[in-house]
Amino acid sequence: MTLPIPAIDLRDGNVVRLFKGDYTRQTTFDVEPLDLATRYAREGATWLHVVDLDGARSGRFENLPVVTRLVAAGALDVQAGGGVRDEEGVRRLLDTGVGRVVVGSIAIREPATVAGWIDRLGPERIVLALDTRWRDGAWTLPSAGWTADEARTLDELLPFYREAGARHLLCTDIDRDGTMTGPNLSLYEHIAHVAPGFQVQASGGVRSLADIEALVARRLDGVILGRALLQGEFTLRDALRTAEVAC
Repeated sequence: MTLPIPAIDLRDGNVVRLFKGDYTRQTTFDVEPLDLATRYAREGATWLHVVDLDGARSGRFENLPVVTRLVAAGALDVQAGGGVRDEEGVRRLLDTGVGRVVVGSIAIREPATVAGWIDRLGPERIVLALDTRWRDGAWTLPSAGWTADEARTLDELLPFYREAGARHLLCTDIDRDGTMTGPNLSLYEHIAHVAPGFQVQASGGVRSLADIEALVARRLDGVILGRALLQGEFTLRDALRTAEVAC
């Protein structure tokens, strides 16, 4: 079953959403992160996706106290990322009780390093965040909170990580993120063709229950829900019900 996973993006301890990853186009929501997580748990969530947007740019996990409170509440399993640059950072998050650590920039820049983490810590503890943007005929992989261009492409790294034993892959079409224009279904079809076998979490652009049905039809493992829930386009309870019926 494709699992709807609510997301909380953090900046200065606040719940925010960016438009296409642009830090100058931020919407701040008047809700405390813990209150929002509690609401999602009450509606049936089992996992919560947390992104430290400050850390994604700085390379330091700057909202760790907030994440620690979310984990300590015990209502949800948490996967968290943003600013993880070394194994000490991974272990620091795991020590808080985070179930899975999401790694992005370093997974693009130093794939051999992250392959070592997967080997030592196990594939269930690491989620690869290979967020991508279509440029010049290829799926490129910006890093550092999507602010820096990298030479490697999605098609280069997917087979490498499959051979390294990676299991969880989160992939966002950056040009859809926060836009409410629908997910890029062709991207996830492409991933399944290039490197089948990953448990893929789709992210970016989901605006309706029909979008969730379309992602379920592609047999994805999860779908990250951010702005649509925060703006009340549908409830998490409705998303979970839709995914269950469509599977």
